[in-house]
Amino acid sequence: MSYLLDTNVISELRKSARTVDPAVRSWVAAHRPSELYLSAITIMEIDIGVARVERRDPVQGQRLRTWLEDAVLDAFAGRILDFDLPSARHAARLHVPDPRPERDAMIAATAGQHGMTVVTRNGKDFRELGVAVIDPWVATRPDQPHTGARDC
Repeated sequence: MSYLLDTNVISELRKSARTVDPAVRSWVAAHRPSELYLSAITIMEIDIGVARVERRDPVQGQRLRTWLEDAVLDAFAGRILDFDLPSARHAARLHVPDPRPERDAMIAATAGQHGMTVVTRNGKDFRELGVAVIDPWVATRPDQPHTGARDC
């Protein structure tokens, strides 16, 4: 099985060993790196956040830029999925009849095109887009989707 990690999962994993959520850390550690992917949209979201920090705090911005370049992009080399034409067309259909947040629709469409499960804390948003979801903050087993009421 393959998983598409949402931005909030990558952001959580950046935290120190003392502050990272242990359930998220355990869920990721229980999977082979070859099963874990990112969307180019997730990279865009992270890059936007880094650019915003760079404008107001250049020192912290440089730390984040180094983390993005050296930790995220290197760690996921060969496992970052492009937002291609089939995904764009799939995302467009997710907006009818109810418009959805564009980035979530793009990530969901990428997951759908590749038969992947989205790993996110925002389960409700993605389930409404028709993709399988796992919330690693509450999953009781590393491969178990969360189906309870605690959706953010």
